[in-house]
Parts: sequence; C-alpha cells; structure tokens
Amino acid sequence: MKRIAVLGSTGSIGESTLEVLRMRPDEFRLVGLAAGKNTGRLREQAEEFRVEILGVSSPPGGQGIMSGEDAALEVIRRSEPDIVVNGISGAAGFLPSLEAVRQGVALALANKESLVIGGRFLTEAACRNGVPILPVDSEHSAVFQCLAGENPENIRRIILTASGGPFRQRPKETFSSITPAEALNHPTWSMGRRITIDSATLMNKGLEMIEACWLFGVGMDSIEVTVHPQSIVHSMVEFADRSIKAQLSLPDMRMAIAYALSWPERIALPLAPLPTDTALRLDFFPPDQDKFPSLAVARRAMGRPSVLPCVMNAADEVAVEAFLKGAIGFDGIVEVVKKTMDMLDTFEVETPEELIALDKNARKTAGALLS
Repeated sequence: MKRIAVLGSTGSIGESTLEVLRMRPDEFRLVGLAAGKNTGRLREQAEEFRVEILGVSSPPGGQGIMSGEDAALEVIRRSEPDIVVNGISGAAGFLPSLEAVRQGVALALANKESLVIGGRFLTEAACRNGVPILPVDSEHSAVFQCLAGENPENIRRIILTASGGPFRQRPKETFSSITPAEALNHPTWSMGRRITIDSATLMNKGLEMIEACWLFGVGMDSIEVTVHPQSIVHSMVEFADRSIKAQLSLPDMRMAIAYALSWPERIALPLAPLPTDTALRLDFFPPDQDKFPSLAVARRAMGRPSVLPCVMNAADEVAVEAFLKGAIGFDGIVEVVKKTMDMLDTFEVETPEELIALDKNARKTAGALLS
C-alpha cells in the first residue's frame, strides 16, 4: 500500500486526489495533509482519512496542526510518504517539491511553477536521489504516457494542446474591456482563479512549455502548441519517423492523478468513458500569437532558463491578482510580465536561496510597475 501526502489538499487538485483515494482505498493510505488557510476543510479531510500529520501555511491552525511557511515541508518530513502530491498554487510550491525529491520521495507534480522557476534545481535533485517526477497536469501526463516504452532520442516534437480559453474568437481590440468574471468563465475545465486567468491569456500554456522542457529533456524548439477546443486530445508526441501518438479522454483531472499515483501500473477507475458510438469532432487550430503573446514570452524566458522563467511567473502572479482586483485591464497582464523581465534580465542565480530572492524581487518590481 502506497503512503500518500497531499499538499494543497483543499484546492481542486487536492480534492480530486482524495476522490481517487476513495475509489481505491485498498491501494493508497493518506498519511499527511497540508493546506493554505482552510483549516475547517483540512480537519474534515483529516477526520475522514484518519490523518494525524497536518499543516497550514497561515493563519495558526490550532491544536494538532503545524503552521507557517515551512508547514508543508514538515508534513513531508514527518509523514514519511512514498509519494507527495503537490497541488499547491503558485511559486509557494517550489520548496515543498524540492524537499520531496531531496527526501527521496516520488513527486506527483501538479504545481507547474516548481519546474518553471526552479527546473534546474528540481531535476538535478531528483536525478541525484533517483526519484521520479510524475506529471499531474493533463497535458504533461499525456506526453508522459505517449513516451512510455519510447526512446527519448526519437522525439521530434511535443505538441501541447490548449482549449483556447474563452476569448479564442474574441477580437483583440476588445481585450481591454474584458472583465474578471468573463475571464473566469473557462469553457472546459473547472480550476483555481489564477490558472483560469492564465488559461484565458494562454500564459498557462507558456508555463507548460517551460515545464515540458524540464520534464522531458527537450529544447523549446521541440515544443509546439495547438488550440483544441474540445479538450479531448490532451497532448501529442511526434517521433523521428513522423508518426504521432496522442492520449485522449474526457477532461477529468482524476485520470492524470490516478496514473501518477499508480505508475508504472494503471488502475481501473469508475469514470465516464470517451463515447465512440456517436460522432466525435476534433478540431485543431494554430494559436493566434498576436492576440496571445504569452507563448513568445515563454520562449524568450527559456533563453535564460535559470532566471527569466522565475521572473515571468512571479510577475504574472502579481499581474493576475491586479487584474482580478480591477487594477489593470486584461491586456495589461502580459505587458507587466514583459516589462518586469526586461528590468531583471541581467540577474544571475546559482542556488535555490538566490532563486527565492529573485522571485521576491520580481514581485516587488512588478508591483512597482503597477503602482
């Protein structure tokens, strides 16, 4: 029976992970839970699964709950899991991811920022300690599944699919009038606020491009994005002989989570099947890079992979929050990111501690641009 610790347990990934554990109670044992602020829901989860090792980042969690910036790290250390599921949102997930692989624990990674901002440190630590990083994002899980049994040297292209968000067909000249409510209305997935806005700007896909470079050991020139509104094909891989593998399913995060938890095996799940007895339409379109410059920003960031992806992510978090509060327009989000990258392009990073300092500096710089 695999021992599982879930970080970000009260968010969408955390709750979906617990649903998978309910489906297969004889195969997984929940041993640690960490959340942000929702101590009430955390206690409910702990009572249901009989978990004693709990943590919250803030505020103080009360009796029996560790609290503070290092709470998630302590949950990893004390619960001694076989797998850590990291569903923390944003850059706060990087140090817990690093702690997991340093402890020699397999990492089921939904926190893409861990690889975006610290891919060098995280992949080196995982390699050094001989532990896998198992992708939970549906796109990267799809690539991971397509590569099973394949020689990585035969990869020609990794093709990440994007739903296109709610504004795929909206004229660019109207972007300045987009409201937070409109941007939060994703056509396919139900996700957290920041990732939903990032999906609307395609910044989420830019982050995923960077994540794919680290996960699969390819350069940015081998990563492409195609808009696929149905969200049935989760990603594709083209090989040297020009054949393409794709992974298809109805959009349900529980499938990718279960694959990461059960890898290298598969487990049966009581999920809805992809219908094959009715007409199924699959459309693919090139992304409009004039309307959605985030993809070009991500490509630029990987020109300095130890520095600019961290700056890009931090500035985006600040800009998205400003948009949600009505402080900037929708079309101002990527502009703040680009200007922050311009201002911090000369920095150098050699340690995880310097990376955290750069993240803070980038947030301060983006905040100054907003004010």
